[in-house]
Amino acid sequence: MERKVKKNLLAKPKKLSTKILERKDISDDLWLIWIEKPKDFSFKAGQYCTIGTGDIERAYSIVSSPHEDTLELFVELVPPPEGNLTPLLWELSVGDTVSIRPRAKGLFVFKPKLKNQLMISTVTGIVPYVSILREYIHNNQNEHIFHVLQGASYINEFTYDGELTQLANTYPDFIKYIPTISRPNESENAGWNGATGRVNNLIADYIDQKNFKPPEDTILYGCGHPEMIETVKDQFIPQGFQVEEERFWKEDV
Repeated sequence: MERKVKKNLLAKPKKLSTKILERKDISDDLWLIWIEKPKDFSFKAGQYCTIGTGDIERAYSIVSSPHEDTLELFVELVPPPEGNLTPLLWELSVGDTVSIRPRAKGLFVFKPKLKNQLMISTVTGIVPYVSILREYIHNNQNEHIFHVLQGASYINEFTYDGELTQLANTYPDFIKYIPTISRPNESENAGWNGATGRVNNLIADYIDQKNFKPPEDTILYGCGHPEMIETVKDQFIPQGFQVEEERFWKEDV
């Protein structure tokens, strides 16, 4: 009995309270927030934290890498009735608090066995890749080549394109970044001169261009819209590629 009491006393609480330190609105339905990282909160690059307000909680992949002092999150507003938490988060400002579970979770992390890391995403699906790249550079590694393909409907949805472009320019030997717009003729995308089309339609040509060979040297990651992930799996698993996935469902994730 005594041992059981001691175990309960040492157990972590189910929820902690943390403060919003900074907020940056990207569009009318996308924004970034930085929250305090609770003491002893640890995670691997690519994992997610569970935050909430009241009794409503959702999981969000962490943009920050583990060595950073705050937790950075990239959030998409999902209006009611589909969305329950994000409309509440949208109303919060710097200084407000949210709850956070004391442990990060998730298996969508860097798999170092294969040299070529082909990372495919849509909009907020870029988050775990940013975390992985920040940590990789922080650790002064250079044994792998990261190929980051990001799809979006509009230019302002990329959000981390500036950082990723800078990383690709700084480390051209092991970081490649290819953003693509699926609606190039929309007025919001005027002036865009990069790749066009859905990101899943670019993958096959990119693999052929780079002469990737499954399963000896290349792993694929898919993060974001479920339809994109299913397309990637259906097309490339039969070819022998290993595909890791993280689905960002529209129901408030």
